[in-house]
Amino acid sequence: MTASYNDIKSLKQKLDEHIISLRNEEGYWDGKLSSSALSTAIAVFALWEYDSKKYKIHIEQGFNWLVKNVNIDGGWGDTIRSKSNLSTTLLTWACLSIVKDDPRFEECLHHAENWLTDQLKKLDPKSISTAILNYYQDDQTFSVPILAMCALSGRLGEEGWKLVPQLPYQLAVFPDKFFKLLNLSVVSYAIPALIAIGLVRSVNTKASKPVATFNKSIKSKVLKVLAEKQPNNGGFLEATPLTGFVLMSLVGSGEKELEVCSKAADFLDKSIREDGSWPIDTHLATWVTSLSLNSLSNENLEALPEKSKTINALLDQQLKETHPFTKAEPGGWAWTHLQGGVPDTDDTSGALIALHRLKEHQEIPFQAIEDGINWLMKLQNGDGGMPTFCKGWGKLPFDCSCPDITAHTMKAFSLWRNELSPDLKSKVHTSLRKAWKYLKNTQQKDGSWLPLWFGNEDDLQHQNPVYGTSIVLYSLSCIESICIHVLDEMKEKAVKFLLSSQNLDGGWGGNASVISTIEETSLAIRALSASGKLEEAKKGIEWLQKNLPKDLSEIKATPIGLYFASLWYFEDMYPLVFASSALNEVMNVIMNYELEITSAN
Repeated sequence: MTASYNDIKSLKQKLDEHIISLRNEEGYWDGKLSSSALSTAIAVFALWEYDSKKYKIHIEQGFNWLVKNVNIDGGWGDTIRSKSNLSTTLLTWACLSIVKDDPRFEECLHHAENWLTDQLKKLDPKSISTAILNYYQDDQTFSVPILAMCALSGRLGEEGWKLVPQLPYQLAVFPDKFFKLLNLSVVSYAIPALIAIGLVRSVNTKASKPVATFNKSIKSKVLKVLAEKQPNNGGFLEATPLTGFVLMSLVGSGEKELEVCSKAADFLDKSIREDGSWPIDTHLATWVTSLSLNSLSNENLEALPEKSKTINALLDQQLKETHPFTKAEPGGWAWTHLQGGVPDTDDTSGALIALHRLKEHQEIPFQAIEDGINWLMKLQNGDGGMPTFCKGWGKLPFDCSCPDITAHTMKAFSLWRNELSPDLKSKVHTSLRKAWKYLKNTQQKDGSWLPLWFGNEDDLQHQNPVYGTSIVLYSLSCIESICIHVLDEMKEKAVKFLLSSQNLDGGWGGNASVISTIEETSLAIRALSASGKLEEAKKGIEWLQKNLPKDLSEIKATPIGLYFASLWYFEDMYPLVFASSALNEVMNVIMNYELEITSAN
């Protein structure tokens, strides 16, 4: 055990040193999101529509990147490590309509059309529309923008707009608090797309005189709402796809002169990478900072240079005013400190957990903690679970309660509850009881939980129960005092699932018989170790030791992240912080075991 412990300690130290080296001068971690063919295609097309001369270099760089990163089969995936999919390939094909007569892109277009024809059987407007609408079903958050770009590019023919569903953009004039009552066909974060794409569709189709008159009378109010939701830097949610869709749609509506357009174009201009690509979002700085801090060993956290910078950066990122996009009250954290970030439960929980670790090194203003906890409790849904952004919005996936986010919140509550005022502590206790009932009700028959924002492309259903179960099981390890019998039963079933889904090589993928990855193996090891199953995690630890590269800068992240509307991404920090966090838990278990042996003797 000693030799094994020394090997683990050495690897853990190496991981921590590399993670610390990636911290920026401001004291936090930026991380790096994967470049996206979908984002690049949307950005290129939007800038071309807006001002093709001004952004000529960007457009050419984007096309060059797309051609360079096409898959062997002729299609495009969401990342350079992703399989070709219909949505991304279709949007890239729509973008390539700009250069359809350029011989430099002839071969690329030909292969793309062959891939699309293989998928759709027939590459005509009706087949395209039917396939996209069938894939996304009732959720029009992404299906309608895809079809709108196809229509704008001419890929749906002269009557193409008839194949694009009309979004009820007029409803955007209602106060935000009423949105959850309107049963919208898009999720809470997509109001800008609802407005811009709904508008462009209505402008490009004939309507009865009363409807046309009404639309004309309400247009200025709707556009005012859109402008109010746009941050000063122009990027809606810091997201290239959303910002690009809004820009191209407003231009297609004849609203090119709006300030919203110039600001959106400026955001896309500043978001391009040196290689000519765009990521799905600027970065997940707050998220990866919390993950990094929570992954470091106590010794390395203690020795972290300029900790005050990091602590202050994290505190400064807490929302201090009502957010203009979701009307969220102060107290939460977003995934980024940039203007387009929106406070959410997962990042707020992560920040609270990180601050709990940091409180031993610097006094943390307790008002910030109470504000964060109160913010989370106000978002708790009636089913006891936690949504991502808004309470009780609707039945669409990205607005519903989520098991791993709920468990993450429970962990944050549990760490801080004994330091809270009696009144707030009582409220937290009530919230925790509701949350564990939700987890009990959402645990699958096989003992797993399904996450919302993570998946696995190699799983037949693109699900990632290993991720969801590992996060929930690990989070439950610190709330023993609440309904212990029920929690033990839930944890036992979760452990059985993780052990049953372990691959023969010792690692884990997103599900049973799915190729092992550093991310999922690390999360499973951490969860099992925290649950007292270190021996069962031994083969996984051995797999991790073998598969982490000697040069950690060469580590390759896996696209297990799911951005809005099932858009795959990978984050370079994930394998590092997940592996470091796993080994941290393993070392703690071994040390506690050895202390028990010493005490007994």
